[in-house]
Amino acid sequence: MMNILIKSCTLVSPASPHHLKVVDVLLENGIISKIAADIEPSETKTIDAKGKYLSVGFFDLNTNLGELGLENKEDFISGSAAAAAGGFTGVGVMPNTQPPVDAKAQVEYLKNRAKGLLVDIFPYGTISQKKEGKDLAEMYDMTQSGAVAFTDGTAPVQDAGLMERALLYAKGFDALVISYPEDSSIAGKAKMNEGEMSTYLGMKGIPNIAEELMIVRDLYLAEYTQSKIHFTSISTAHSVALIKAAKAKGLQVTCDVTAHHLVLTEQALHDFDTHYKVKPPLRTNTDVEALLTGVKDGTIDAVVSQHTPHEIEFKEVEFETAAYGITGLQTALPLLFKAGLNAQEIVEKLAIGPRNILGLQQPEIKEGVLANLTLFDESEWHYTTENNYSKSKNSPFIGEKLKGKVWLTINNHQLYEAK
Repeated sequence: MMNILIKSCTLVSPASPHHLKVVDVLLENGIISKIAADIEPSETKTIDAKGKYLSVGFFDLNTNLGELGLENKEDFISGSAAAAAGGFTGVGVMPNTQPPVDAKAQVEYLKNRAKGLLVDIFPYGTISQKKEGKDLAEMYDMTQSGAVAFTDGTAPVQDAGLMERALLYAKGFDALVISYPEDSSIAGKAKMNEGEMSTYLGMKGIPNIAEELMIVRDLYLAEYTQSKIHFTSISTAHSVALIKAAKAKGLQVTCDVTAHHLVLTEQALHDFDTHYKVKPPLRTNTDVEALLTGVKDGTIDAVVSQHTPHEIEFKEVEFETAAYGITGLQTALPLLFKAGLNAQEIVEKLAIGPRNILGLQQPEIKEGVLANLTLFDESEWHYTTENNYSKSKNSPFIGEKLKGKVWLTINNHQLYEAK
């Protein structure tokens, strides 16, 4: 990697004495060699970063990258490229694969596959064998091989006894259980939020209680087992209230929300556009407002992309049969600016909070350490199929002008630079 001088950037790093100061940062051989108010350029590539923010690299807690078995949707190389373009230097990878990641050999294979990339990839293992919700997977063995958390991904654990055992078992070796909260017996086969829009379109809806009932159950289980638990992709106002009350009570609970749930509502589905078909479904303005309040007051600990790539044949079909999900790694930052978050809040929810949840070491911006950095601002850019780095194109934002651009992503002696 070439030597780089980043001139006149605003450092956003609460752990640094230079926090919110305008500084120059010199990188030599991928290492931060100097931070000062003014550094004279020498034989280095100089980046004019006036008006731009420099933070530690973002981290996404909820990414689907296809490997194992779904590499036609996304693989580690294309997924890493999309992540770097979105400012992410680390991602937690969901086991929504074929086969699911439920054994140590699979974790070891993924860790091997991830070597040498700009983006650090952290695999999650399943809670249950084959994600079937019946028997516990080899959680401890997977931890020894490098799994950083456990979840059945988009297959919510319906058996309360299994979830209780998983929490107790994970507690024994300080592992994190991630719950995708949905009671499938209530959600059924509905495809969107139960509300005004589902009535207008004549479609069966998923009520808020399908999510909230599962959150109540898992909070009780976490309290009973005195275990920690993380809820991913919460989407309703009452979910925020439940988790806020649990935190006040002293429970070891964290949660995240997707970036698109902070800016989109069920109204986006008025013309059956399958690019807006996600799970949990887009909710109402009331829910969006509560989610934003939860992000700002600290109830919600992180924001995720929920990057879910699909080939065209999974989306260009009738709404009822279309797959859930959008590609989100390259649009998380602009959606957070659109939602009204400032640079400090974005760094907290996209970089610091996610690593705290997983118990990972926080990168630092100081002299002598390996550079793990993202340079970004509120510049406008046009998101097109040409600058979309994912193998898949199932994003409702392709073709739009977005505010919030990543200029540099640096990690592992490698550089992504926006064109």
